[in-house]
Amino acid sequence: MQKIPMTIEGEAALRSELEQLKKVERPRIVQAIAEAREHGDLKENAEYHAAREQQSFAEGRIQEIESKLSNAQVIDIRSISPGDRVVFGATVDIINIDTDGTLTYKIVGDDESDVKANKISYQSPIGRALIGKEIGDVVLVKTPNGDVEYEIDDVKHI
Repeated sequence: MQKIPMTIEGEAALRSELEQLKKVERPRIVQAIAEAREHGDLKENAEYHAAREQQSFAEGRIQEIESKLSNAQVIDIRSISPGDRVVFGATVDIINIDTDGTLTYKIVGDDESDVKANKISYQSPIGRALIGKEIGDVVLVKTPNGDVEYEIDDVKHI
């Protein structure tokens, strides 16, 4: 299986979610199933079916997280010597050539991406355009609204 790149923060968030699912959600769901069984006929017991559905979702998510963590390639941007090149985990300041608007994005893994928090996936159109480029380079990003050109203004390893 292919390695899944993620930042230290991304790995910590997945481990935290996994711990929450295993130590809090799983026991709560087992208890809910036990209580629903006590109500008798399981065929018409909505509480039982809801709890089983929650259990199925939680177990699926646990397997998904465990798989991702076992295939994770954790990249600590602070251990990479700073330079002008955009790499996974770097924080990049870009300038929209048409509007002069400035944006700042951190290049992260798919599970960590959150546009509202200025974290974009390395596989997103902007992420793919930026990776490997250097300060001063102009990149063309194909968006649903047309092509947009950005100039790379700064690259930080934070």
